[in-house]
Amino acid sequence: MKTRLFVAAIFLLPSYLLQGAETRPNILVIMGDDLGYGDVSCYGATELSTPNIDQLAREGLRFTSGYCSASTCTPTRFSLLTGTYAFRRKGTGIAPPSAPAVIKPGTETVASILQRADYETAVIGKWHLGLGGAGGPDWNGDLKPGPLEIGFDTCFLLPTTNDRVPQVYVHDHRVPNLDPKDPLWVGKKKPSPDHPTGKTHRDKLKMDWSHGHNSTIHNGISRIGFYTGGHKARFRDEDLADKWVEKSVEFMEKNKNRPFFLFFSSHDIHVPRMPHERFQGKTKLGYRGDAIVQLDWCGGELMKALDRLKLAEKTLVIFCSDNGPVLDDGYKDGAVEKNGRHRAAGPYAGGKYSVYEGGTRTPFITRWKGRIQPGLSDEMVCTIDLSASLATLSGQPLPAGACLDSLDVLGALLGKKGARGRDHLVQQNNGNNGTYALRVGEWKLHRYDKKTARNKVVEKKLANTKVPRYLLFNLEADRRERKNLYAEKPAIASRLVARLEKILADGRSRPAK
Repeated sequence: MKTRLFVAAIFLLPSYLLQGAETRPNILVIMGDDLGYGDVSCYGATELSTPNIDQLAREGLRFTSGYCSASTCTPTRFSLLTGTYAFRRKGTGIAPPSAPAVIKPGTETVASILQRADYETAVIGKWHLGLGGAGGPDWNGDLKPGPLEIGFDTCFLLPTTNDRVPQVYVHDHRVPNLDPKDPLWVGKKKPSPDHPTGKTHRDKLKMDWSHGHNSTIHNGISRIGFYTGGHKARFRDEDLADKWVEKSVEFMEKNKNRPFFLFFSSHDIHVPRMPHERFQGKTKLGYRGDAIVQLDWCGGELMKALDRLKLAEKTLVIFCSDNGPVLDDGYKDGAVEKNGRHRAAGPYAGGKYSVYEGGTRTPFITRWKGRIQPGLSDEMVCTIDLSASLATLSGQPLPAGACLDSLDVLGALLGKKGARGRDHLVQQNNGNNGTYALRVGEWKLHRYDKKTARNKVVEKKLANTKVPRYLLFNLEADRRERKNLYAEKPAIASRLVARLEKILADGRSRPAK
């Protein structure tokens, strides 16, 4: 049956893929966390070096208008997997520690699409999309629904994000190494009056908190939320990157003779930034810079594995980030004090939590040796487009009611002559709270349904800034989005306002076939 499906799928491939279609490419998506446009040297960083990411760029296509769709973790991950803007679904804000599964079973995802095309599929690393049914995760039982119910054959996860509890892995449906005599408990309230927290035992911390991260302590770092038990299952922060690489290489080795899709979802450089000891002190930017170097090492190890397994010419690699940068995000790790001349968002303003360009325009690189001509592209592409684009690559049709905002930009991703990327993109900050931006060509419209915008400038701490409902910028003349032209360009402003309202009202932006 699978062979017949593959033969049928060949006839759905675009003409530029038909040659050699019998050898479908493996697909490796490497996603950094909170990695800004200017955080890697091939995008202009001068205060640190990222040789492995730079090599990907030299051997592939580096996009100057590569985006994620949201400026925080959960909504971007939701959109990448489902091909639908997160603001269209409730519950897609930053997921709390015991959030139920955000993506429900039966939802079409990039993983389920590739699974139908006979790809072996895996997600390894940070999840932060919830686990379990309506009641949330059963940490001591089966953790489902989860990735395996939406198209992944296997997973090895950091279940939430590491500034939130608990500090355990999830392998498929279970927490590995969990001792039944020491059950894991996760909750919203302090479990006992003497439970150590970042507030009560601040002098015991090896990394102090600056705001919000002052509940249960693990490994000398206090987190958001409370938990007890599961001591044999807990990990050490410093070992996360090594574990992700180990499990990813195992997966590639196991599936070297069949097509695979691996979503390598790094936690670097999200807080708490606690890179392995061998990376600590490698940069002058503190732990934030050291974590960037660690992320670069991870990418290098994956590339070495592809070379060793003779898969480099059979693998499409996509490097991206889940949102733009932030310096102080809750811990006193030296990111602000040691930042110096480094500009994490590159030439752009804003960062994580904002709809300024620095919040969603990130490093974006594609490499497929022998198929992608190395170079530079200014075509607009977004992580939300992976569903439709990889459906085309694998010869899979998209159901009309799925992947509602994913556009087929495969030609642009592969650097095909004359191929175009997106003509527009809606950006959001977090969840569906009414903060949007719409980019169409050189023009960028901001819409704030609330009266404040967060994190207008990445170099400053989080702050609320009063703003009018609409702002309009010309990105070609004003890439830092400083001069509001809303009143000066009423025709353009009116056109973009109407288009944004239509996209929001229509419930989709991918044309229905």
